[in-house]
Amino acid sequence: MAALLEIENVSKSFRGLRAVSNVSLSVEEGGMVALIGPNGAGKTTLFNLIAGVFPADEGRIILGGKDILGLRPDQICDAGIGRTFQLVKPFPDMTVLENVTVGALHGTHDIDEAKESARKNIELLDMADKIHLPAHSLTLPDRKRLEVARALATRPKLLLLDEVMAGLRPTETDEMVAVFKSLNQETGITILLIEHVMRAVMSLSHHVTVLHHGEKISEGTPEHISQDPAVLDCYLGEEEDV
Repeated sequence: MAALLEIENVSKSFRGLRAVSNVSLSVEEGGMVALIGPNGAGKTTLFNLIAGVFPADEGRIILGGKDILGLRPDQICDAGIGRTFQLVKPFPDMTVLENVTVGALHGTHDIDEAKESARKNIELLDMADKIHLPAHSLTLPDRKRLEVARALATRPKLLLLDEVMAGLRPTETDEMVAVFKSLNQETGITILLIEHVMRAVMSLSHHVTVLHHGEKISEGTPEHISQDPAVLDCYLGEEEDV
């Protein structure tokens, strides 16, 4: 398949600190790619560059053949990229339906159409029984699902998932893995995820890219990455969350 997302030699510095250095990677349309590495490796910074939060100092970011570098976050969303955040912050006093409808209104001004789209995404995330609950009453796993539903409601081609398994128990992680596999298979959505939970990385990803100190040090299949001495030395050898 052709690449939906291509990152070419992207770099970003903050006050002289090189957060991302000459990173290249590609994500095939319909694929699921994991971005892993120690804390401070530059993973979320790279997500922020893709999503238009920061401009890159160098390089190109291409979505569907079009260079999106320099676009604002709302324009990036228009182009077809949705994302979640490490810190889940729904509108606490709004219901699940209302929270997801906010995301769905990105693509339409028709409130009824937005609500219908929101309902479909809530059902995809297996939250139909919680549709009228206020967000502040949800458990952490359900708040994570709500975050994904809001991102999906913007109708993305590419979904960026930033540590959505963090803080979940193993059984909850397995449930989220099943949700993302189903989403990928049923909708064909392309997924790029940052994740520390290796059981999720090994189950979900077709390809893995590893960052360390802002540089790409390895990439390949999950099996290849799990045996790469460079990755074992800087990351997996100390990784406890399996």
